[in-house]
Amino acid sequence: MRAMVFDGSASLLREQEVPDPTPGPGQLLIDIRACGVCRTDLHLIDHELEHPKQPVIPGHEIVGTVAALGAAVTGFAVGDRVGVPWVGRTCGHCRYCLSARENLCDDPGFTGYTIDGGYAERTVADSRYCFHLPAQYTDIEAAPLLCAGLIGYRTLSMAGDAQRIGIYGFGAAAHIVAQVARHQQRMVYAFTRPGDRAAQQLALRLGAAWAGSSDEAPPDELDAALLFAPIGALIPQALRAVAKGGVVVCGGIHMSDIPSFPYAVLWGERRVVSVANLTRDDGFAFMRVAAETHLAIETTSYPLTDANRALGDLRDGRLTGAAVLAVR
Repeated sequence: MRAMVFDGSASLLREQEVPDPTPGPGQLLIDIRACGVCRTDLHLIDHELEHPKQPVIPGHEIVGTVAALGAAVTGFAVGDRVGVPWVGRTCGHCRYCLSARENLCDDPGFTGYTIDGGYAERTVADSRYCFHLPAQYTDIEAAPLLCAGLIGYRTLSMAGDAQRIGIYGFGAAAHIVAQVARHQQRMVYAFTRPGDRAAQQLALRLGAAWAGSSDEAPPDELDAALLFAPIGALIPQALRAVAKGGVVVCGGIHMSDIPSFPYAVLWGERRVVSVANLTRDDGFAFMRVAAETHLAIETTSYPLTDANRALGDLRDGRLTGAAVLAVR
């Protein structure tokens, strides 16, 4: 089968013919239809994440059709459309797994990072960590739900009942979570790269009350700020925009260093927290939300063999919404 492979020698993927995978016990063999291109994939090939599998096939926003079942699989049948997310397995017995915090598992496996992922024609995945997908989304539209949507949903949930939500970095995750926040009757304020009028217009079309550059102050105090841009300097900026008792939630897996800032910026019971991965319960909850309200998913699609171009467009800020590889 064709696959785009990262071997660690350069910040590029190589097209290769690799053997078809075989499903083991509990696994699904999946014919891949589409795979989203996530900023985490970019962090991987830019050597910003430690200890990846090498070589590895990236990609953890996988949409495909079940081609075969390993032994003891339940809940899926050949022909089902399925989604494969970032969390590919957890140990099930560490203190985090035993306390409903499997996202913090001590011995996890991550799709497209420590487990081969979706920049390929086929993959295998542990059926316990796969999701059925809402029928109203095409394969291309459904792919970003598997990380941009899921991580955005968990990031929003960590803001509690905050009503005025600032979103910094209006890309794949932000344009989905903005719609979820509006569905929940919250106010959304969108912050983009300076001068990115296309992203600002997208935010306004999706119901944001205000959209501006990340170096601007919003017209109202925020109750929470969600950071999807991997820029540490935005944290003190967001803290200044957040009201007393508010929270800044960092939704990415990697961020540049946070500069020092006066304690007064944090004082007033403001908090800074990070999001780490997701739980399966997050996934089931988000898929219910996605099913009950048709989210408008903004995508740019590329052929599988153009994965390097898609990653370059993401790195250089040439995308509005999400990049997706059309595999079949």
